[in-house]
Amino acid sequence: MTETTHTTITVEDVRKLALPLGTRVAAGDGLMSKPVSWATVFYPETRVASKTLQRGEMVLVSPPETDQSRVTLDVDVLRWAAELGASAVVLSENTTPALVAEANAIGVPVLVLPSGSRIRQVEKAVVSLLVDRKGQLERRATQIYRQLTQISSRNEGMAELVNAMARLTNKTVIVQDKRLKVNESAVQPHFIGLWDEIEAFLRSIYNLPLEIQDRQRVAEVENPVLMQSLPIPGIARLVSPIITKSIGRGYLSIIGRDTDLDDIDLLVAEHGAAAVALEMAKAKAISDTEKRLRGTFLDRVLIGDVSQQEAIRQGERFEHDMMQPHLAIVLGWHGDKAPSNRRLETLVNTVVTGQHASALVWQRERENEIVVFHAAAPKDPVDTSMKLAKTISQEVQKQYPHARVAIGLGQAAQDISSWRTSYRDAVQALELAARLSTDTPLYIGDLGVFQLILGLADREKLIAFCEKTLGTLAEYDKRQQADLIKTLEAFFNCHGNLSETADTLIVHRNTLLYRMKRINEIAQIDLDRPETRLALHLALTIRRLLTVA
Repeated sequence: MTETTHTTITVEDVRKLALPLGTRVAAGDGLMSKPVSWATVFYPETRVASKTLQRGEMVLVSPPETDQSRVTLDVDVLRWAAELGASAVVLSENTTPALVAEANAIGVPVLVLPSGSRIRQVEKAVVSLLVDRKGQLERRATQIYRQLTQISSRNEGMAELVNAMARLTNKTVIVQDKRLKVNESAVQPHFIGLWDEIEAFLRSIYNLPLEIQDRQRVAEVENPVLMQSLPIPGIARLVSPIITKSIGRGYLSIIGRDTDLDDIDLLVAEHGAAAVALEMAKAKAISDTEKRLRGTFLDRVLIGDVSQQEAIRQGERFEHDMMQPHLAIVLGWHGDKAPSNRRLETLVNTVVTGQHASALVWQRERENEIVVFHAAAPKDPVDTSMKLAKTISQEVQKQYPHARVAIGLGQAAQDISSWRTSYRDAVQALELAARLSTDTPLYIGDLGVFQLILGLADREKLIAFCEKTLGTLAEYDKRQQADLIKTLEAFFNCHGNLSETADTLIVHRNTLLYRMKRINEIAQIDLDRPETRLALHLALTIRRLLTVA
């Protein structure tokens, strides 16, 4: 951001740089660009007739010593200030609707100081700004950093930090994590209609300034705050990396009109990013502690050292319902050049959060695996957990296309004593998935069929068997854009019931009969023969497991 030479100090400049943090604009929000020539304190114990005022002065109204000592009302000060061309009136007490209405009518900005402000100190700060802008800017930077870090030390949370920055700047403030997911935001009303377009821009890593795209090197960037134009004409942002332990953990953006972004916004962006970094570090420390406690608890569960009553109590601590049936999902990398287990754990947690799933996730370092105890739907626990497992597998393939993950699912456990059995079953299914070198999650209930398939031959021969049995149908589907393979899968899933198969495929029964006839003709088989059906069913299972195209 280029430095701007200020020839005048406006009411808005005074609000941002000199008045106490938390000062609010009660009236005349559109008149804040009025120039300020000086500041004068008015005491309600005196009469306006005895006071003089230079044009452009800012009137700072002191609170009365007592209600009985008041001689002049705030509304009288307002009228006097307007008549003599004051730039603004700053009150020490809350105003009234009548005064606000009159201030808007006569065109005088009215600001209200936060409770406890000392009027002489306020005057000193305003005068310091008028005679030494650079020095006051440095003092303001210290005040801003102190206020933001105090919010963190009082455990008021990230949302309050962002709202405080929005109040300080009167602009939209956004905090994103390292994956550019929006953690917190305070959006100004005039940006609501543009928000979808703005957020879409912010979510792309390629739209970050080049200097801060590399999280490992952002600490080396000389300028911690960068200005960037947005694709919306006249809109820009100040963006700063959020850094902890020399690594970028996210980004703070302050968005506004490109002509309105100023030095105070620059200070808030810089110190705000540091305050958010403290908040993120604190949140991570809490998360790590909870993770260790959860891991210790689950370790005890797997050795059978936890009663149902204790599990319920621990569940309340973790905000997790232990009364639901749970199903163990175990995941592990297999093959060469696998990412770290920490990355897999992070990915699993991201999917669990995104799916709003109720689950306890745990990285078992010595076993080189990630364990998920999923509180599945009581009606269809296996289907519910399988859906979650498949979503995780798809996300792994999306983020790490060259890595392979094995996933095993155990039987549903109705109480805490059965969790260890579900886990052991899931480990068996995981080991089989790794042997098959498949990314398809395997459920222990299907293990018998899978073991039979493994006994037929090695992987290459299994693929050859699949190609021999289904190859002509797959080729026909590809060439004609047909659904014969899909039709066969539905047929077996419906146990050979043609009416159910037609309903599943959402086709007329006659259409299904025609497809079944075409399957017989193209593959040169007879589906009425039991051995043919067995071969086809096995081939379809192999095709699904080995993801043969």
